[in-house]
Amino acid sequence: MQTRSLADWLSYIERIHPKSIDMGLERIREVSQRLGLSRPGREVITVGGTNGKGSTVAFIEAIARADGRRVGAYTSPHLLAYNERIRIDGADAADADIVAAFEAIEAARGEVALTYFEYGTLAALWLFERAGLDLAILEVGLGGRLDATNLVDADVAVITTVDLDHQDYLGDDRESIGFEKAGIARGFKPLVLGDDDPPSSVLRHAYLIGASAVRAGCDFFFAPADDDAAHWNWREVGYEARLPRPALSAPVQMRNAAVAIAALRALDAAPSDEALAQGVAQARVAGRLQRFERDGAQILVDVGHNPQAARELAAWLDAQPPRPTRAVFAALGDKDAVGVVAALGERIAAWHLAGLGGPRGTTVDAFAERLQGSVAERGLRHASVAQALAAARAAAGEGERILVFGSFHTAAEALQALAGE
Repeated sequence: MQTRSLADWLSYIERIHPKSIDMGLERIREVSQRLGLSRPGREVITVGGTNGKGSTVAFIEAIARADGRRVGAYTSPHLLAYNERIRIDGADAADADIVAAFEAIEAARGEVALTYFEYGTLAALWLFERAGLDLAILEVGLGGRLDATNLVDADVAVITTVDLDHQDYLGDDRESIGFEKAGIARGFKPLVLGDDDPPSSVLRHAYLIGASAVRAGCDFFFAPADDDAAHWNWREVGYEARLPRPALSAPVQMRNAAVAIAALRALDAAPSDEALAQGVAQARVAGRLQRFERDGAQILVDVGHNPQAARELAAWLDAQPPRPTRAVFAALGDKDAVGVVAALGERIAAWHLAGLGGPRGTTVDAFAERLQGSVAERGLRHASVAQALAAARAAAGEGERILVFGSFHTAAEALQALAGE
């Protein structure tokens, strides 16, 4: 029998479940048991939260690898290739390895209809278990309590931030959303919280199950160094580290790095000071204020797609030397696009709006209608992100900045356009 290609498999697994999102652990647990899966790594860190998950995973991965550990990282969504979702020892999984995992899952699942994300999660767990990992890092896809990654009992759970997003699935306020995200915590295990003021639902759940909350601004602290703009300090009771500024841009990346350090120090063996410094300096993740210089203009590509992420982009812009900034903005149909625009406000001199394809995308005209009443409502309209980016570049003067953001899909289309040059 001819083996399916990875592209064939991805097309297939998109179709075998009637819903793209169907939260719950019953299906994935049953297939996991049939596969005989036990533990993806000697230790496991699960990372949830509204924003900052991917960057926090990147910091944990880089620091742990610098400390000599064999590390696997499962993240989502991907930007340019599905293989990005499963990394082992710093390398994306090969097509053949993912296909082998999918074949094993297909043979085991019988009549159980798995979602696309459940299929991918099982593939990562199957590959991780065979890789002999010291540490497996699992990024939550949506929420936490009912997310497929919650199949695994984490040694350390992380909640980076809690804010409004995916309200159709998680609830309409931070308390409801916080309860869903807190579901990744385990009794008598550390729960690292990146918010200075986490929802009471998170703290209440940690108390009820006996999880030990490790809180930013309470149990660990971080701040720029007073004497050196190139360094910052991380500390907890009895320990302090002086570290280089993260290579990842934006003020929030210091917080993400600090949360990653807290998570690793909550494991049985803390990383060395040298590994902390090396990992913080070397961590990279695509689509987080990823910078390009083209024709005298600075182009920044970011996956930010909700108001909290937009507020972080605004803080980054405020910290930069002033220059005219154009926005290329495209968002999925279920996102708070008006809230995103409001967070950036008058920092944007000109708006280039774009449509997005796919089941959750919209045409640019429908997108512009959603922005009525905002400062972006009269933005120039373009059918695609690539066309919007080309128009913004043509209109940008010497030294101007172009910020491309609004979705992982937006970032992916922009990166593909830029890579083609």
